[in-house]
Amino acid sequence: MTEPSRTSVDLPRAAGWMGVALISFALLAVSARELLQGMEPVQFLWVRTLLGLPILIPLALWLAPGFHRTQQLPLHLLRNLFHYGGQVCWITAIGMLPLAMVFALEFTAPVWAALLALVFLGERLHRGRLTALILGLIGVLIMTRPGLQPLDLGILIGLAAAMGFAVSLTATKGLTRHDQVFTILFWMLVMQLLIGLGPALLVWQPMSWDDALWFGVAAVTGISAHLGIAKAFQHADATLVLPLDFLRLPLIALVGLLFYGEGLDPWIMTGAALILVGNLYGLGAERRLLAREATASGQARPPCSRT
Repeated sequence: MTEPSRTSVDLPRAAGWMGVALISFALLAVSARELLQGMEPVQFLWVRTLLGLPILIPLALWLAPGFHRTQQLPLHLLRNLFHYGGQVCWITAIGMLPLAMVFALEFTAPVWAALLALVFLGERLHRGRLTALILGLIGVLIMTRPGLQPLDLGILIGLAAAMGFAVSLTATKGLTRHDQVFTILFWMLVMQLLIGLGPALLVWQPMSWDDALWFGVAAVTGISAHLGIAKAFQHADATLVLPLDFLRLPLIALVGLLFYGEGLDPWIMTGAALILVGNLYGLGAERRLLAREATASGQARPPCSRT
């Protein structure tokens, strides 16, 4: 999700909602890791999406009546095609890589989003964006260390997930100009349920009631993670929320260590931290540029006639 409008800064509430998001993402990753032992990622994703609808709809009816209405169905479809592909790659990577590496690679999504905007939208590459891109790419090189270690297929799949999320992020920015969060979530579930049906049926495996608990966790956290981030942005600026979101990495690294015996890799933490610094610098530079342009526009505007 992107940053919704807000009226004032309330850091404790923003931190609380980000806490909901961080715990949700960690539980979602663990549920995927557990369920992937008996099924393919596309089946996991389809069942999770199916179970998410009866959770989301009553909540949306209560908090956001009329949530299903939109004038942007083509953009929703574009977003969900890439978001679905990104999720399939993300879940696949969870079964192949340490959890911390998967989450660290996901933090590169803003880097790829900036590159996509440069290539396909013709956006300007000012100093702030260039610095963010350079730091982000250096961070990726630090995490993956090509030439110093074999380039794992899981890393390529994790990067593909981040690129899918980058397109989704760009589309979401357009959607939030007119649609609320619940509208985006509703059409995400509906469209991805249809998109994922065919792939899921092709590899369908019988499920047992032992899977029910983890599927329930995945369905709830798939929604609560999005809502947590959206609510956090309503209460604080992105420059405050992004560092809180970065806590997702040490949290999932701790989960990987305690539950799966995955070692703590300082290269992953260092590379991800560099990506975070680049994202924050780019965001700050972007806002300073917009402020200067707004000031210049105001000064250039001719005075209003009083006659």
